[in-house]
Amino acid sequence: MPATLFLPAILAKLADAKQFEVSGDTVGELVSDAATRFPALGTRLRDPNGEPYAFVTFYLNDEDIRFHGGFGAKVSDGDELTVVPAIAGG
Repeated sequence: MPATLFLPAILAKLADAKQFEVSGDTVGELVSDAATRFPALGTRLRDPNGEPYAFVTFYLNDEDIRFHGGFGAKVSDGDELTVVPAIAGG
């Protein structure tokens, strides 16, 4: 299923785009598609085991995927996946 992946500026530079189309039936497959196309981005989105980092939050249509199956959350045609990394500082 095609969906749109939205990236924050800090990650967008790794893909040369703030948003782009990705394909898959689950959130994990969307992230894998992005990681295959942009390897430097993939290491920022998931750990070596292919799981989401605790400090990176993914929203599927404005819903936190942690409450909807994580990377196993089902995706429908036209869905939007937004990536929000934790920000630290003072």
